[in-house]
Amino acid sequence: MFLSRRSILTAAALLGLTCAPASARDNAPIVAAASDLQFAIEEIAAAFTADTGLTVRLSMGSTGNFARQIRQGAPFEIFMAADEQFILDLHADGFSPDKGDLYAVGRIVLMVPDGSSLKADERLDNLADQLAAGQISRFAIANPDHAPYGMRAREALVTRGIWEDLQPFIVLGENVSQAAAFALSGNAEGGIIAYSLALSPEVAARGTYALIPEDRHEPLRQRMVLLNGAGPVARAFYAYMTEPAAREIMERYGFVLPEGE
Repeated sequence: MFLSRRSILTAAALLGLTCAPASARDNAPIVAAASDLQFAIEEIAAAFTADTGLTVRLSMGSTGNFARQIRQGAPFEIFMAADEQFILDLHADGFSPDKGDLYAVGRIVLMVPDGSSLKADERLDNLADQLAAGQISRFAIANPDHAPYGMRAREALVTRGIWEDLQPFIVLGENVSQAAAFALSGNAEGGIIAYSLALSPEVAARGTYALIPEDRHEPLRQRMVLLNGAGPVARAFYAYMTEPAAREIMERYGFVLPEGE
């Protein structure tokens, strides 16, 4: 099911998803980053530049699509995936010198826009009740065919026992940022999106959320890796991701690391 182009553009503008003009620093290394990192990674990149004078370019999208592009020769130097399996598979096929590092464990939330009849509850009970009552017209998630946050959203809905009945009303975002835009567009009762996006001021101002328990889906173990041919600036940014300044930003957006990792 699709939203109108006008609604999509309005929502995209809300979330800052429009493309910026090319800068004069086009030779900076490209970081392929999962869309759940949108707000956090922008802050980290700005802090990295302020601290080092070096610049990286950010490319935001779905992990599955990036993995495919890397296999096709896309010129990324760092890959920050929302599901570590994509990186482990790329390494096994020779696209990176090592398996990289776990940088976060992500979470999903039920996001409900202001004015929706849907209530944000962690067990998805109200969603089930409204679905049974015929009160759900559109519900947004990222595409589970290639977006890890969409995969986990589907798992949570399956666990709750409403995935099949919700199918006719699902609106698929190409990635979790687009799913958030759809959920907040006013044309959907809500959606399941990344906790990190729900914590951003831009999204938090538009609705409410409930954190879905971790036992309702497989974990979102997020891994990053330097790809073959990564240069010194990419290596510097990769190292910066482990520094206190970057970790503070990540934690502020709800990203944590398991103890011992």
